[in-house]
Amino acid sequence: MDSMQVVSELSKRVHTNIGHVMVGKADVVDLLLVALLCEGHALLEDVPGIGKTTLAKSLARSLGCVFSRIQFTPDLLPSDITGVSVFNQRSGEFEYRAGPLLAQVVLADEINRAGPRTQSALLEAMEERQVTVDGVTRALPFPFIVLATQNPVELEGTFPLPEAQLDRFFVRVALGYPTRNEERRILQRFRTGQPLADLKPQVEVDELRNAAQAVREVHVSPAIEDYVLDLVRATREDSTVLLGVSPRGALALYRGGQALAAVRGRSFVRPDDVKALAMPVLAHRIMLSADARLRGLTATAVIERLLGQVPVPVEEKRGAGKDG
Repeated sequence: MDSMQVVSELSKRVHTNIGHVMVGKADVVDLLLVALLCEGHALLEDVPGIGKTTLAKSLARSLGCVFSRIQFTPDLLPSDITGVSVFNQRSGEFEYRAGPLLAQVVLADEINRAGPRTQSALLEAMEERQVTVDGVTRALPFPFIVLATQNPVELEGTFPLPEAQLDRFFVRVALGYPTRNEERRILQRFRTGQPLADLKPQVEVDELRNAAQAVREVHVSPAIEDYVLDLVRATREDSTVLLGVSPRGALALYRGGQALAAVRGRSFVRPDDVKALAMPVLAHRIMLSADARLRGLTATAVIERLLGQVPVPVEEKRGAGKDG
């Protein structure tokens, strides 16, 4: 079994395990796996009650990771999430008490309800993968992924994330309401208990680390590189866009394509991989002009239009042995 098949098999195990709890949402799980394999983070933007917390817990249990949930509120301080040093009278020394941020899967619930200082403390940890308390820097564990949620409807009393901070999220994901049949299955599945309690770990940490390294070996042809660059540059040149996708966003689309190809069992990236990731990777990274916003235009509509305008490269023919 080659390395790409190993990544694909690992993702199938996680999918199957989460599927014991979550109904549908296979595409969302794929996006979270892509973010995880690229050592990125995800912004879950949807209304309450959709299953964001359940999904985060299911992912943590499937990976055998330490999970923590932080409820962001206006009075939350940076030290409430990073931890504090407490004086021990018996030893006569200060002792560090870790905050909830020092977990492996962190659910930052309603991140836009906390003040900018606390948001910045979280986002610094996301970027640097470390926290500093009283001048002492502590590395965060592997894996480390933040799943931050925000309610896109109720904006009163919130502190919206500025574009520079949004750019640090690898993907933005919306779970969406279930179909009628899916909702019926949810009613039946949760009728007698909580299936989350029965989930067992499916992945070892070393497996996950090896998979993350294997993803970087996925082949990206010059034509696919051009496609990524054309999409990114189109956001910067569009008349409705005030602020286009950054180089960080271009790298996220590139590396995300590698991860999605590996999850699908392939050793090379296809145009469909890039197209599937364009919306969750790019849409939250652009700022529309005031005129475009007044006309009711949305970032997702812009990315969708650009996907229709930018020429898609023709795939190269490959031997059967190269397609995992």
